[in-house]
Amino acid sequence: MQLAELIEQAVTGLGYELVDFETSPRARLLRIFIDGPQGVNIDDCSKVSNHLSRLFTVENVDYDRLEVSSPGLDRPLKKAADFERFAGQQAQMRMRLPINGQRNFTGLLSGVKDGIVNLQGTEAAYQLPLEQIEKARLVPKF
Repeated sequence: MQLAELIEQAVTGLGYELVDFETSPRARLLRIFIDGPQGVNIDDCSKVSNHLSRLFTVENVDYDRLEVSSPGLDRPLKKAADFERFAGQQAQMRMRLPINGQRNFTGLLSGVKDGIVNLQGTEAAYQLPLEQIEKARLVPKF
């Protein structure tokens, strides 16, 4: 089982969503971002961290440091379900390839249909292919 699958299975088994995870070179640092139906707090992060530490020992995963945290207010959007869940909120997206000479888009998410993310910008509405999105994040409101 690959590390990504191992982490996702453990996190979802505890009732949380794996938002993202990052590794440093040679996987010395494992940084894991989780979310829950009501968000996450320090106790949730601690619970997941303790569980993963024990699991990594059993599975012989070699690492120096493990960090578990919430995705933050500018949460990354990775899966189609994320774009659907956060419809009605502001998001920033960067495309892998330019669309009409533009790679960066900001606007109000309108959901996903047939692999196309609908985004209402201030000037126009955009239909962006999900598989071409390099990076997407929510824009926090203060």
